[in-house]
Amino acid sequence: MNGVRVGNRIIGADSPVTIGWENIPRVEGGPIRRFVFTWFQPAVLFALILFWYYAPNSIAKASTAIGIGIGFKVLLLVLEWVNPRYASWRLTWKELMTDLFYVGLGYTVLDLVEHYIGSGAVIAAVRHSFDWDKLSWFTGWPLLVQAFVISFMFDFGQYWMHRGMHNWYPLWLTHSVHHYITQLNINKGAVGNPVELFLIGLGIGGFFDFLPRAALLAGAIGMAVGTYQHINVRFNTPRWWRFLFNTTEHHSLHHSRDFEASRSNYAGTYIFIDRMFGTCVDGEAELLGMEGGRRMSIREQMTFPFTEAWKTMKERFGRGNYSGPEAVPAE
Repeated sequence: MNGVRVGNRIIGADSPVTIGWENIPRVEGGPIRRFVFTWFQPAVLFALILFWYYAPNSIAKASTAIGIGIGFKVLLLVLEWVNPRYASWRLTWKELMTDLFYVGLGYTVLDLVEHYIGSGAVIAAVRHSFDWDKLSWFTGWPLLVQAFVISFMFDFGQYWMHRGMHNWYPLWLTHSVHHYITQLNINKGAVGNPVELFLIGLGIGGFFDFLPRAALLAGAIGMAVGTYQHINVRFNTPRWWRFLFNTTEHHSLHHSRDFEASRSNYAGTYIFIDRMFGTCVDGEAELLGMEGGRRMSIREQMTFPFTEAWKTMKERFGRGNYSGPEAVPAE
């Protein structure tokens, strides 16, 4: 397999991928179907921005955001059934039950851990020790500007955390579990080792003072863009959207079985961050996963980083000819 040259890299030498938007299949069907699946993503984004901008204070709260998020995922689950991107990604009961286990884990155990030792708790402790009033002037910015800064700041940090997970072996051990998924569905973003899920959620936004409604707006932007990373729906994504935002197509390349393709498209929301640092690849892939698409059990997903770390330590300190892990060469 020869692959395709993208910049200084050869993409697709290990596994088939599609490179270039002009080569990606389009939504088929009548004019209404094509219209809906072309403008669905922008319409949802602008609708959510308008809602959180104008909603009365009585309903502009976190509980409303959680309810909207759940309803949005149910809607996308229906779209996966109506217009799947790939038949091979169709959700099975086994996949659904596994996904729901991780969703439940995120809303319970991980949420509790984040509350006590997450970035929010650490930042709150630091802020109580120093005078941070000089950062309160952020609240004077226009609401939409505050929302964008919050979301961009988090995604910029997530980009480097995610990229680090692919380039530093200890972090890769926690993240590699997520790359054993073999299809993209609405809840696949929740699948992974708890250590990685905790790390990827860290951010520094808590150091700065923003209006509460700006944080809700930022969350809505992230939901209306980032949710599409793990979804089995075929869209006719508008050109401006795919230039600015991460898409299912981008993220499928990141999860492909091709090594070079998997080392691209690290941002969660704003793909232009990848464009800035030369890690963006436009295209898509159907064959996902590692080790030829081997599916991990929940038990292995929970223990893999620790068992692999133990094996590596035994090899390193038990033999003098250890040459390091083969799976993750540095950039």
